[in-house]
Amino acid sequence: MIKNKEDNSVKRVIDISGPEGNAYNLLAYAKAYSKQLDLDWKQIQSSMTSGDYENLIKVFDDNFGHVIDLER
Repeated sequence: MIKNKEDNSVKRVIDISGPEGNAYNLLAYAKAYSKQLDLDWKQIQSSMTSGDYENLIKVFDDNFGHVIDLER
């Protein structure tokens, strides 16, 4: 994405190698952001919990990567 220098918006960063990156925290963030962005939480929750941890972070990133960066 190309941003203007005047654009001071900063994406939130979550370090998934630390305590913030556990599955329960990511689900809680996803629920909160789903409500804020008017997304279908039940569908996102179902997709996030349908596989392993890598699936969970992929679905999270697919839905919220435009507002949150995940770091390893």
